[in-house]
Amino acid sequence: MKTGIAHTGVVGVLRGGRPGKVVALRADMDALPVTEQVNLPFASKEKAVYNGQEVGVMHACGHDNHVAILMGVAEVLAGMKGQLAGTVKFIFQPAEEGAPSGEEGGAELMIKEGAFENPKPDAVFGLHVMSSATVGQITYRPGGALASADLLRITIKGKQTHGAIPWGGVDPIVVASQVILGIQTISSRQLDITKAPSIITIGSIRGGVRNNIISDEVQMEGTIRAFSPETQDEMHRRIRLTAESIAQSAGATAAVEIVRQLPVTFNNPGLTDKMLPTLKRVAGAENVSLQPPVTAAEDFSFFAQRAPGLFVFLGSNKKGVDPATAPANHSPFYEVDEGVLPLGVRTLANLAVDYLSER
Repeated sequence: MKTGIAHTGVVGVLRGGRPGKVVALRADMDALPVTEQVNLPFASKEKAVYNGQEVGVMHACGHDNHVAILMGVAEVLAGMKGQLAGTVKFIFQPAEEGAPSGEEGGAELMIKEGAFENPKPDAVFGLHVMSSATVGQITYRPGGALASADLLRITIKGKQTHGAIPWGGVDPIVVASQVILGIQTISSRQLDITKAPSIITIGSIRGGVRNNIISDEVQMEGTIRAFSPETQDEMHRRIRLTAESIAQSAGATAAVEIVRQLPVTFNNPGLTDKMLPTLKRVAGAENVSLQPPVTAAEDFSFFAQRAPGLFVFLGSNKKGVDPATAPANHSPFYEVDEGVLPLGVRTLANLAVDYLSER
């Protein structure tokens, strides 16, 4: 076992009694700066400092369940070590929700620090508890299952003037407004939506200091989501073209910065098809269904770039709770039915054993 990988990550290696392939199982383990409001005796009371503010801390995305599940899998597989044909790597990963500002972290840093070497996995499996389904259910999607996530920054520079004489300058706020509307047509009018969805969201816009002054600069930040590298690249090209052209037409300039953060989480279609009977055996065929694309992003994607990967979702809602109205992941009211734990253990353990048993 190795500790301290990517700051606080842990990698354990279990070598079976017979030679064979190598499979990796991953669990993320970080909490979120959210104050828990679920009425449970073990609700988190922890506090921490995040971005200079004291905040509550809770496992609002269910990663504590992922850790518990993988610990259970390790115990099960260690108990049958002599029957295993191959090797299992248990990867406990921090910072899936993002490393602290200015730091490296997460799956990318774990890979950089050797988590996927000695031995190198032939396949990697992961799972996530989700409020979008009921406990006992498993959902999956071959191909692009979760979106890529890119940070978008656009700076519009105009010419400052009095608010009463706009013709004396170039208003970057008006230009920014036109850019926001313009880039919304990329997904809705310029890309083939029958292939895959895509999203461009501007979440922050800052410009100006007074009601009667036209400022000289506006800064915007947003996120870009796509389900294939090709769509991702095309969106980047069109965003730059749209922003720069609109700004130029008004006598302003647009500086576009795009930071690639997370790749598409891609489920290898061949591996998904091969392991689907395992999922149906574990949960019952009637409880396994195709998952729509998820526009959230996951850094499991970095592992799945290094080996064929399969990432599945486990329903976390109590039976009788409508997933459409249940508190979602990241909510202070998010609550997981602990019945998900034995199903999670069976899922990962059987995926590992069945994959290693294949010749």
